[in-house]
Amino acid sequence: MPQIELLQQIREKASQRKKTIVLPESHDERVLRAAEILTKEKIASVITLGSEQKIRDDAQKFSVDLQGVRIIDQDKSEKLSDFANIFYNLRKHKGVTIEQARETIRRDIFFAGMMVREGLAHGSVGGSVATTADITRAGIFCVGLGEGMSILSSFFLMVFPDKVYSFADCAVNPNPDANQLADIAIATADNHKKLTGEEPYIAMLSFSTKGSAEHELIDKVRSATKFVQDKRPDLKVDGELQFDTAVVDSVGKKKAPGSDVAGRANVLVFPDLNAGNIGYKIAQRLGKAEAVGPVNQGLKKPFFDLSRGCSVDDIVNTAAIACLMAD
Repeated sequence: MPQIELLQQIREKASQRKKTIVLPESHDERVLRAAEILTKEKIASVITLGSEQKIRDDAQKFSVDLQGVRIIDQDKSEKLSDFANIFYNLRKHKGVTIEQARETIRRDIFFAGMMVREGLAHGSVGGSVATTADITRAGIFCVGLGEGMSILSSFFLMVFPDKVYSFADCAVNPNPDANQLADIAIATADNHKKLTGEEPYIAMLSFSTKGSAEHELIDKVRSATKFVQDKRPDLKVDGELQFDTAVVDSVGKKKAPGSDVAGRANVLVFPDLNAGNIGYKIAQRLGKAEAVGPVNQGLKKPFFDLSRGCSVDDIVNTAAIACLMAD
């Protein structure tokens, strides 16, 4: 399935869900153009944050039509005090004062995080201006980790002509422990199903298949596999599996006979960031796969990070993904 076809399907599915997405960085021309597309194509209802007069002036300057887009000036919002108090209570154990909480919540990405937390938006898409570190902090501090999740992670949709895979974690966590690796696998499997409609088959990857080698690095993968099985017995997961065992049917039958996953995996969980980042780039550059992402996961609700070099289409597509991942 070509990338453009998959993303069009995601946009169409998103439009049926009638979700509201906040785009906090309205001082970026790309964000305003994305807001126009999302609204006109009815992919999502859009809220932008910032000075209404400046946003209107910028829209006119850039010839952007913001009809139907809701604008909230966080400095004038009736929610500012409530959000500051909530944030203060969440962070006072870290020494945050009420004055510091108020100043923090005035920042667009943190105000967006509180909107998502309090159910005033289904998700947020930022990061065209803010750093990944700031987006991550706003997500964890305001939205919080999902139930049973020990870690914020990411995944890529890797789109080949005949199949779509989810690769995780290829962008965030350098060396997750076994419990964290299990949570990454569970989150990726659930999101793979939400975005592709396919049943997930999870391969916990290693340099060993079913005891072909012994090492503490393999032990971590085996433990993670057991944790997934215990937490989510409804999921099809197997490990430890080598990459070829996971994705090549003939190799899977030979090396892991009787496995439900070997040879048919579509969710590939790498043991650490070295392997994950190298693996997705090999698939992208030599295998000619289209990489969609990275997409954040593990929070209670979608709070997504963009590359600062993102395009308008990247913002639109990420917002559509947020609509499908929202409850």
